[in-house]
Amino acid sequence: MLATDEEVIQRIKKIASPHDKAVGLHEPCFMGNEWKYVKECLDTGWVSSVGKFVDKFENDLTDVTGAKFAIATANGTSALHISYLLAGVTTGDEVLVPTLTFVATINAIAYCGAIPHFIDSEEQSLGIDVVRLEDYLNNIARMDGAICVNKLTGRPIRALCVMHTLGHPVDLDPIEQLCKKYQLALIEDAAEALGSYYKGAHVGHRGLLGALSFNGNKIITTGGGGAILTNSTELAKRAKHITTTAKLSHAWLFEHDQVGYNYRLPNINAALGCAQLEQLPQFLRAKRTLSDQYSKNFLKCAGLRFITEPSYAKSNYWLNAILLDESVAEIRNSLLDSLNKAGIAVRPLWNLQHSQLMYKECPRMDLSMAESLQKRLIKLPSSPHLATNNLT
Repeated sequence: MLATDEEVIQRIKKIASPHDKAVGLHEPCFMGNEWKYVKECLDTGWVSSVGKFVDKFENDLTDVTGAKFAIATANGTSALHISYLLAGVTTGDEVLVPTLTFVATINAIAYCGAIPHFIDSEEQSLGIDVVRLEDYLNNIARMDGAICVNKLTGRPIRALCVMHTLGHPVDLDPIEQLCKKYQLALIEDAAEALGSYYKGAHVGHRGLLGALSFNGNKIITTGGGGAILTNSTELAKRAKHITTTAKLSHAWLFEHDQVGYNYRLPNINAALGCAQLEQLPQFLRAKRTLSDQYSKNFLKCAGLRFITEPSYAKSNYWLNAILLDESVAEIRNSLLDSLNKAGIAVRPLWNLQHSQLMYKECPRMDLSMAESLQKRLIKLPSSPHLATNNLT
């Protein structure tokens, strides 16, 4: 028998709000040295774009992720923008990108003067469907020397950006093989995936470049911030240079050698990030406990399934989610409405990006799975403190 809306509501409330209190989707958790480090910035006056916490935060990120280099930025969008630029994306290029993603993944392509080329997703990881993508490229792409060209538009296809949706890693091995076949730069939008692993390796630096986000709703926060991950010495050097206005090093001259960007992360934000990173292991344990609770609670709930990590991965479970069966998809909006009215912040997936006004004319493959997933998925409250017993 299929679940009723009331049954689903009660199962969500049992985990997220057992005492009928209002609960957010993903709230920050400050339990460590945040006040101490931020106060040090205030006491010393080092609050802006230079200071010891910026360097420490970047070094700590390399320790956590295993990437050789991490370059702190003002936000995840700026990290993506620079990643595309350093991958060679320029005016008139196309970038393969999932339609099932947050708008920033796409906007950063437009900042480069390039065109997003939308691709479909698959149901297990919610990431791109590499099997269908390869079939699609076999039909619409040709190689002109080392450049992949869209036969339908005549434009170069310069890169492929994958998204680790809700923290669940995509299957990177076949994606990397596909990128080699078509000479595509691989970029990872790992904005939601700090603490997620693919076959034992942290995501975000398997490709040429990757981007993290530390917005207030992420697993750790700097208030607003991001980072570029790479294993390339040259790309890391260039990333640091152009995110800091492309200023040449000098004690007092202001000389710049190219168009740069003021994408620097302030020291006071980095201080917050350092304190948050110290607590990442606790946050990850708490979120895994919470996901286990949700998973068990929905185990015998007909008509839906709880989204779990793929077999090849270890997810950070940034946002927990349920996926309704097609047969009960029509109850999604009533569930969203009822739960939000009860003070429980649940959300649908983002509007698909090919449907946004500014991207409706962009090239795309058949997107039927993404369209189906968007209509059926509900994101659940996932703050670490909801699993209080594991935050020690």
